[in-house]
Amino acid sequence: MPRPAAAPAPRGALQADLIELLRLSGPVVLSRLGIMVMGLTDAIVVGRHSAEQLGFHAMAWAPSSVFVTMTVGLLVGVQVMASRALGAGRPHETGAVLRRGLVYGLWIGAASGVGLAVLGPPLLHAVHLPKALADGATAPLIVFSLSLPLYAVSVVLSFWLEGLSRPGPVTIAMWVANLVNLAVNLLLVPGTFGLPALGAVGGAWATFVARFALVLMLGVYVLRLKDARALGVFDKPALDRPASIEQRRIGYGAGASNFFEVAAFAGMSLVAGWVGGLSVAAWAVVINVAAVIFMIPLGISTATSVQVGRAFGSRDPAGMTRAGWVAFGATAVIGLIAAVLLFPLRDLVGAAYTADPHALAIIAPALALTCLFLAPDAVQVVAAQALRARGEVWIPAMTHLISYGAIMGPLAWWLALPMGMGVNGIVWAVVVTSFVSMAFLLGRFRMLDLRDRSLAG
Repeated sequence: MPRPAAAPAPRGALQADLIELLRLSGPVVLSRLGIMVMGLTDAIVVGRHSAEQLGFHAMAWAPSSVFVTMTVGLLVGVQVMASRALGAGRPHETGAVLRRGLVYGLWIGAASGVGLAVLGPPLLHAVHLPKALADGATAPLIVFSLSLPLYAVSVVLSFWLEGLSRPGPVTIAMWVANLVNLAVNLLLVPGTFGLPALGAVGGAWATFVARFALVLMLGVYVLRLKDARALGVFDKPALDRPASIEQRRIGYGAGASNFFEVAAFAGMSLVAGWVGGLSVAAWAVVINVAAVIFMIPLGISTATSVQVGRAFGSRDPAGMTRAGWVAFGATAVIGLIAAVLLFPLRDLVGAAYTADPHALAIIAPALALTCLFLAPDAVQVVAAQALRARGEVWIPAMTHLISYGAIMGPLAWWLALPMGMGVNGIVWAVVVTSFVSMAFLLGRFRMLDLRDRSLAG
């Protein structure tokens, strides 16, 4: 058990943790922004081509996003275990973490691709969407499924490098992949150089090509690391069943959390579809904007996980506590800044996606309400990741089940349909849920702090 320390953290330690948080999170934030800019690019190029095609793209992405986010959660053990090995002074063990992650990731990616391709199209037609919308979303959904194995491998390579506190190469590779994505989008979506205009399907193929490029770049970089042998990259790892179980166990909790959260947000697209076709496009814009901003706290959560994980590996409970609360405070400030910036720019942001005046009339007020949940939603994702790095796997998962499954879904349906609030009702449900989730997770982190203090006494 970690050795607790009851003494308050000196100011210098808090400043050092904050500086380290910002140093680690900067490149990671840029990398996570790169992930969402890829989706943003798809949405903008497809949306400027056709508002109808944007609706197809959004409905295809909704079930795809569940598999994508579950993959990220299931593989987060790569990042945590790599940082713990470094904190314990055993860098050679990180190679075993990588190899286990690659095998596991390939299985997850293949299973996800098959599951999405087989189950996705029937699901779209079984949930009472307009037939034209379900038919139009089927083809891009199948293309998205083909790139899921590539995505899983890219997650493993990225998490491993970030767990080693080397996020810079991941960031560079991600933004190069974005350039590839943009080029293929501009080629396929409107049908440049005499090619047929593929619309939403073209956007999905652009994602496939970009993910392939990302895997290629990261794989070559890892193989060419100067200290690859010292890190155990080329060594067949000894059988370590407890380590394998722990790596997967961390991922099970994170995967469950991500599933509950993203499935709930995918369900919001379904509620928007019940409201109407333009509401689907409007909700797609709202959630895309929020998701781009969300990449900042998601990047901070990675840096927080590395800091807390290293403190866990070196048996330093005071370091875990300090790293967590410094990250929570910094994240709340960033979320408030994002809200202050988005509110006056909401009309311009909406106009970047579509010129349809009817869609814009729905988008602008919904973006204004979005400002209310940016800060609490940011803090809750950082708190969940800090808890996982601290050894708490299932509390965040249960919190997300209660918040996003039991509260957000029914509340969004009631506000959007019976109460007649449409997309605004969906956004209000997200606001309430974000505050509930944040309160649960911060409360649990505080309970662990108090437990450690009592053990120290």
